Amino acid sequence: MSERAVLEVIALDVEDAVAAQAGGADRLELVTEMAADGLTPAPAVVAAIRDAVAIDLRVMLRLSDGFEAGEVERLVRVAGELRDAGADQFVLGFLDPVGDVDLAAVERVVGALDGSPWTFHRAIDRAADRDALRKTLTGLPGLDTYLTAGAPGGVDDGLDTLIAEAAHTGRPGYEPRIMVGGGLRLDHVPRLRAAGIDAFHIGGAARPGGWQGPVSAEAVARWRAELDGETERVGTAVGRAGN
Repeated sequence: MSERAVLEVIALDVEDAVAAQAGGADRLELVTEMAADGLTPAPAVVAAIRDAVAIDLRVMLRLSDGFEAGEVERLVRVAGELRDAGADQFVLGFLDPVGDVDLAAVERVVGALDGSPWTFHRAIDRAADRDALRKTLTGLPGLDTYLTAGAPGGVDDGLDTLIAEAAHTGRPGYEPRIMVGGGLRLDHVPRLRAAGIDAFHIGGAARPGGWQGPVSAEAVARWRAELDGETERVGTAVGRAGN
């Protein structure tokens, strides 16, 4: 387990990004259209967020709802536009109609990223065979994270799977870091940390007002404090955000 757990927060705009950084986020996942579970944001938004914060950004490569790749060449073009806007880390993941990884689509898009780090997102939770998916993707350049809840329904349903997979860390297919997200709550954290999981992803949990409201620096700081085993950060986050 690393000394400091990674906290990634979903950001839709500059306001979200600044608040998440102020609260202690290590990294942002940049998306739009949360009604479709997160699609690719506009390059101009990515550029503005890159100028506004210093922490790492991972940009979603997903053009429509669902987990099929759709227009792969369009995805490749969009990846190039995002790289021109300053993106250097990405999030992607494609399945075929029967739930197997769409390796051809993944390889085509990853080839356009020129070695950039990337996350295979929660498509793994809809895969027909999680273990087979992992082993199929072994060795792809830049793949360093799986974002997963362990089950389609979220962490409540997938907690045992996450803990079991954490025990396989370092084995073929299990080299990338597990980042837990999808219905994640603070009360899940102790069991996940005890299992050796050290990366966590929040979206709605960072927004007390729901998805129609912005990220709260104080809410992010509460997560940061829990992951760090501290409490004093919570009371200072709002002040930092206003500076």
